[in-house]
Amino acid sequence: MRVKTLTLAAVLSLPLPALAQIDPAALRDAALKDEIAWDITEGLTTEIGPRLAGTEAEARARAWSVKKLAALGFSNVRNEPFRMKTWVRGEETLEVLAPFPQPLRLTALGNSGATPATGLRGEIVYFKDIAALHAAPDGSLRGKIAFVSHDMTRTQDGSQYGAFGAVRRSGPAVAARKGAAAILIRSVGTDYHRNPHAGGTGFPEGVTPIPAAALSIPDAEQLQRILKRGQPVSVKLTLTPRQVGMTESGNIIAEVPGSDPAAGLVVVACHLDSWDLGTGAFDDGAGCGIVTAAAKRIMDAGKPRRTIRILWAGAEEVGVFGGKAYFEAHKGEKHALAAESDFGADRIWRVDFKLPESARAVGDRVAAVLSPLGISRGRDPASGGADVAALVASGVAGIDLQQDGSRYFDLHHTPDDTLDKIDPSQLRQNVAAWTAMLAVVANAPEEIGATQ
Repeated sequence: MRVKTLTLAAVLSLPLPALAQIDPAALRDAALKDEIAWDITEGLTTEIGPRLAGTEAEARARAWSVKKLAALGFSNVRNEPFRMKTWVRGEETLEVLAPFPQPLRLTALGNSGATPATGLRGEIVYFKDIAALHAAPDGSLRGKIAFVSHDMTRTQDGSQYGAFGAVRRSGPAVAARKGAAAILIRSVGTDYHRNPHAGGTGFPEGVTPIPAAALSIPDAEQLQRILKRGQPVSVKLTLTPRQVGMTESGNIIAEVPGSDPAAGLVVVACHLDSWDLGTGAFDDGAGCGIVTAAAKRIMDAGKPRRTIRILWAGAEEVGVFGGKAYFEAHKGEKHALAAESDFGADRIWRVDFKLPESARAVGDRVAAVLSPLGISRGRDPASGGADVAALVASGVAGIDLQQDGSRYFDLHHTPDDTLDKIDPSQLRQNVAAWTAMLAVVANAPEEIGATQ
């Protein structure tokens, strides 16, 4: 009953000219037959493939993106370049030498240091979690190889990634401070394939990078079982990544011009780069397909009130460099709202808002038009996603269309992040939700001002 009331209120609150131009519900339903998002994702992952930030592959992706967005009819399509420090992987192997010789599967973490080309031999010291590693006395790991586990499990909202991801983000630096020669971690994921999960780590100024790698979950558990036998475990680790210096990345921008420049921009974002083990379909080729397909549907329906700006951010995976570059370049412009699709391609199940009180009715109308897609209204404030988080933190309104993350961390940063994992029907539901949201927000008569 409440949904019907909100829908009627949404219709009555629109100015009469807008009623003749756009029907959010009709656009939503038409988008359930969308093919644009799939076409973009398929093209990007097939014609470019992996897109590691700062590399030649990411440069090819930017050129491909400019051509694609221009062909779709968007305005002001451009590349906004920026410079970044770039890391590339090399050889990566691990052999248990004793007591039970065997190979294990792993991958280097972004910004990992390198072993000698001939490898590094050392004894494993096991920690059940990052807290146990923090508790180790300084210097106690001198010459040893730390192995750190965790207990991450799957959740619909992906909420465990923040806590358990610390083992990857900060674990290597902690181990380095303790004197470790290298560190191995259990992959930050939930699948039981022998696919290690890549991802970035960081070493603060004054901490020398050490070799750092993630074991696939089956291999991490195999190593734990070997350790439980109670004998010293020695391994040979070979990692030969390189820092190649400063290279160019960039943000790709395209726009749907609005009729009222004073109403502010609506930014819809994704990230163009990917890790290099898979083809970056789930993370985040699909996100680029989703937001772009939705923006095109609004464009084809007629000129919206607010300009819609599409941001395909570069170098997100290695430090959100594209999002930071966008904020620095455009923070002086009036942004009405920001949102990002960067959590795979499975169905949207919840919507969260961060809106000023003056735009409460906008949120009500968005929630109403999304309800028929099985999307409920959440209670958490929207954060906007990594590449627009700085905008939202600065006071720009945000909307989060929350995707089902139940299987996201089976694929995240792995060789399994490929096109075949995308369900076309769920991808279309995403496009329908984004189209409906944009139809309301881009044409809302209300002022969408700062949230703080």
